[in-house]
Amino acid sequence: MNDLKTTNRLLLIIVIPLVFYLLKLLSFIFIPLIFSMFIALLFLPLMRWLNKKKVSKPISIFIVALIILVVLKIGGGLIQLSSQELLSADNQFLQNAESKLEQLLVSLEEDFGLPYSEDKNILNNIFPQENMMKNFGTTLDFLGNTITMILMTVFFAVLWLAESINFQKLMNTTILKQKHTSVKTFLKIEKDLIKFIKVKFLVSLFTGVGIGLACVFFDVSFPIFWGLFAFAINFVQMVGSFVSVILLSLFAFVELETTSTLLFFILSISGVQVLFGSILEPVFMGKSFSINIITVLVMLMLWGYIWGVPGLIMAIPLTVFFKIILEQFPQTKVVANLISGNGATVQLPKNRSKK
Repeated sequence: MNDLKTTNRLLLIIVIPLVFYLLKLLSFIFIPLIFSMFIALLFLPLMRWLNKKKVSKPISIFIVALIILVVLKIGGGLIQLSSQELLSADNQFLQNAESKLEQLLVSLEEDFGLPYSEDKNILNNIFPQENMMKNFGTTLDFLGNTITMILMTVFFAVLWLAESINFQKLMNTTILKQKHTSVKTFLKIEKDLIKFIKVKFLVSLFTGVGIGLACVFFDVSFPIFWGLFAFAINFVQMVGSFVSVILLSLFAFVELETTSTLLFFILSISGVQVLFGSILEPVFMGKSFSINIITVLVMLMLWGYIWGVPGLIMAIPLTVFFKIILEQFPQTKVVANLISGNGATVQLPKNRSKK
């Protein structure tokens, strides 16, 4: 019996790294598959409501696809507006940026000995011309991969919604093995993930609006771009808020002259992030998403290493998904408690006999 347990543990040690290696190797399939699963879960209640209204499945899928296209159209319009903002930048801003960056590079050369040539244009010091073509090719590859991922995500989302891929039956036959348990677990996963996506979307939206309004109030350029950037990067748990504040603070350092104005602007955008990300988001999420901060950091590093930026975005929903699955088995409930940060309680046997 002990030999069997030892063999199973050794097999588990071998299988887990192999699974992660396959997830990284086949990321071009798994990333759109998981993204599409989250999208399908978000629209499943609407699909059920349309089914109750005797709407046929093809028409229901067409309605969902139309909603997705409208959302993409709105997002594309915002991206177009932000692009127009960037392209309409006047020469005065570019001159200020070049002057501030030149002062920064000169101070770095004096303090740390980093090479800087005043004969070259400031942009040539930061972006050498010999690397521009390589960066352009990398950008084209990135755009091509992004378009491919979007098309595959749409394709998989249609399969999920058409129930060509039935997630509930898949769990029943592979993991849970019991119909009642699989239905109950699936409904909990659906409810929690839909709640997570809705709350995260609304919090990110209000964060983006708050950042954009702060840029307008303090007369910082490109408010639409920075609001859209804060909205998008906020989907990366914990890290996104720091990135948006740091980058926008550096940008404001280039543009704003007055030290006190810069300080109040940084305090304002930090306050927006704290209000929506650290106060309101945990309140709206509730206890279902109470995950240990160490677990959050480990999952961000793990999925970020495996899938890059998409992994950072999906790290917390995947963690919630695995936590719900682990809660269904007595042997793994202690792991689920560790993920949520709750101490696992062990009930000791009562001593009935008295000496």
